[in-house]
Amino acid sequence: MITREIVFLTLLVVVSLLSAGAMSLMVRRVRFTEQARREIEVEEGRVFEFLHSLGEAFAEGVRSADLHRLIVESATRILDAHGGGLYLADRHDTAMVPAFFSKGFPPLIEVPAHILEQGANMPIAVDSYVRLHAVKPGEGLIGEAWKRGEPQLVVDGLEALNLHRDRSMQVGSALVGPLIYRRKCLGILAVVAPPGATSFTTADVKVFHTICEQSAFALYNEVVYLEANEKKRLDHDLAIAREIQSILLPSDPPPVPGYEISGLNIPARQVSGDYFDYLVVDESATGVAIADVSGKGVPASLIMAMCRSVIRSQAPNKLSPAEVLSRVNRQLYPDIKEDMFISMVYLILDAHSNVVRMSRAGHDPPYVFRAATGLVESINPKGMALGIDSGEVFDRICGDFEFTLERGDYLLLYTDGATEALDAEGDEFGPERLVSSLKASATGNADHVIRQLTDDLKNFVGSHPQHDDITLIAIRKL
Repeated sequence: MITREIVFLTLLVVVSLLSAGAMSLMVRRVRFTEQARREIEVEEGRVFEFLHSLGEAFAEGVRSADLHRLIVESATRILDAHGGGLYLADRHDTAMVPAFFSKGFPPLIEVPAHILEQGANMPIAVDSYVRLHAVKPGEGLIGEAWKRGEPQLVVDGLEALNLHRDRSMQVGSALVGPLIYRRKCLGILAVVAPPGATSFTTADVKVFHTICEQSAFALYNEVVYLEANEKKRLDHDLAIAREIQSILLPSDPPPVPGYEISGLNIPARQVSGDYFDYLVVDESATGVAIADVSGKGVPASLIMAMCRSVIRSQAPNKLSPAEVLSRVNRQLYPDIKEDMFISMVYLILDAHSNVVRMSRAGHDPPYVFRAATGLVESINPKGMALGIDSGEVFDRICGDFEFTLERGDYLLLYTDGATEALDAEGDEFGPERLVSSLKASATGNADHVIRQLTDDLKNFVGSHPQHDDITLIAIRKL
């Protein structure tokens, strides 16, 4: 009986001990789980703080320098680091260039001995070297992180970086990581702890990894943001350039006794490389010019402006179009690039005559609609473009050519943007359609001809984008 009681009591004690152990284990597990939860919440809070600061910065229109400082200072604060630094890839992705260093950020590259010697008496020498030195792949901790391609905690092997005397600029441990977005390394972020300080924890490494990812995304967005702002600025500048150019082109034709004139320019971009103008030659003579600068956009528009100034200075009191073009060519030739040129037709209308005097500098030949026959003929004298030759060959090829316009006849000047306009199938409008459109519209006034031509061009092209500038001038003999 005693033996049974002893066994029973023994079993009771064992069960109690087992229950107590189980309870103790359960309590420890609960405490561990609670601690892990708190650590996760802390990590989440730190990351959220970083993301919030980035979001606020972009909402306020962050500048590049401010964003770089924000990334470094936020990472340093969140990880309780001694200092931090940010490097950015250069334009050719051949080196990492210093972008921002916080106070207390030490060199994470080997500093040459002569710089260290200078630093003994002039501490700023080391700092200046680090802030100006572009890091190559594999050079120091920064270059190694670039080659490695992932964030890393570095504790060992830092002796070579601690040779300078300034204790505040020495390294105990470091977190160094590349900022990669869309498989491209945009930069390197690093934070450090000094010798003797508590090294970064596993949780710190996880948070740092997230900071690197979000910093890379922020840097990418910065590029997009800057490009968008730059595009807005360029669009604004081009809009102003277009307004200025519209002033340079004539808005209304001059009254020329015996003639009716209408002209139109339709740029393919904000600014045009086409040019047309009406020029006062003398009391009874009026010059009409149409030109096409090779290329498009801003470069062509600048050459166009040069051409306008030169021909306006040469046209007065010169009744020979060939002489005017010769002088224009000689002035423009030294200032035009080898791969650029200007095609032009310049003609003179005489209020007391139906004779038109013209010179053609490599431009598309004008068309004349004859009211008497209903036929269209091409006026195609020899000539070469402006800016190709210094003058000797140009003067030999280009000359004056005369033809007459009878009552009801039309003269059409145009640039190749009209004949080479493409539809959705890739077919050109072509000279034949241009001639047909001229014939169909030649019963009205000069404005009617221009409207009909532009309508026919628009109907032909449809939704296909315009790829070249279009200029049209219609001259009707009254």
